[in-house]
Amino acid sequence: MASGDFCSPGEGMEILQQVCSKQLPPCNLSKEDLLQNPYFSKLLLNLSQHVDESGLSLTLAKEQAQAWKEVRLHKTTWLRSEILHRVIQELLVDYYVKMQDTNVTSEDKKFHETLEQRLLVTELMRLLGPSQEREIPPLLGMEKADLLELMPLSEDFVWMRARLQQEVEEQLKKKCFTLLCYYDPNSVLCLLCPDADSETVKAAKVWKLAEVLVGEQQQCQDAKSQQKEQMLLLEKKSATYSQVLLRCLTLLQRLLQEHRLKTQSELDRINAQYLEVKCSAMILKLRMEELKILSDTYTVEKVEVHRLIRDRLEGAIHLQEQDMEKSRQVLNSYEVLGEEFDRLVKEYTVLKQATENKRWALLEFNKAYR
Repeated sequence: MASGDFCSPGEGMEILQQVCSKQLPPCNLSKEDLLQNPYFSKLLLNLSQHVDESGLSLTLAKEQAQAWKEVRLHKTTWLRSEILHRVIQELLVDYYVKMQDTNVTSEDKKFHETLEQRLLVTELMRLLGPSQEREIPPLLGMEKADLLELMPLSEDFVWMRARLQQEVEEQLKKKCFTLLCYYDPNSVLCLLCPDADSETVKAAKVWKLAEVLVGEQQQCQDAKSQQKEQMLLLEKKSATYSQVLLRCLTLLQRLLQEHRLKTQSELDRINAQYLEVKCSAMILKLRMEELKILSDTYTVEKVEVHRLIRDRLEGAIHLQEQDMEKSRQVLNSYEVLGEEFDRLVKEYTVLKQATENKRWALLEFNKAYR
């Protein structure tokens, strides 16, 4: 593949905006991704030629459109029969309600009874289904031939069917007028007028209402399509926002590593100096408080008296220390004599004790002599 086939930056952005956002699942590709992967950009461009806006291939999209067309056709057919069935049921319900309040004519009675009989028989025949497709016995052993005997007379059925068309038209017209009054309350006064011009106006309003409802339905579909596009754009913006947020977090992490961690040691040193100065200031403050308490507790006279007492006590201590030193010297001189000195001390103690005893005996003798 030649290099000229590669997508330019502008074409890459166009692929990102048109192909990825409309025809393919959301691809969160940036301009850098497209520039780094030119073959992938070429693949996306070629792939967009074989898929539609929903992401399906052209063949599958055509088959899907045909299937939806058939579904809408069957749905329309079913809705017609369902509406007709419900209108007939409402006719019967209204008839029985009216019969309880007022007297009905024999013609109305015959019409509604024939209609109800025909409706019931038809529903029972539908429940029984085709006889050749049943594998289980029929309900209550009944066959379609048994139900055909319950059909109303053919002339009554023809007369009832001719009148049924008029009754159904009137019922549907009432429903259309009711819908018109709900959609446009200002049309109520016009609908209440019984003249021919009023009927023409009502028909015109109902016909216009169908066009208006179709237009509003188309507007709703367009709004849904726009909402879908906005949701895809929102998902794309969210993905871009997440990528930008991750890049910002990466930049913040790098700033922290490169700048904050480098200055952390200097910051710790400054904090240590600050704490040291603060500790010294606290110690000085405590010493100042101590001195303040002492100055408040002791006056100058008390301090002078305490100083004199201290000087005298220190002098007495000094004299005692001198005496103790002299005594220690004498004891040291006596210790030189050794065991002889101990024997003399014991003899001196015995003589002293004997002297004390004789002195005491002499004192007692003198007391007795007197």
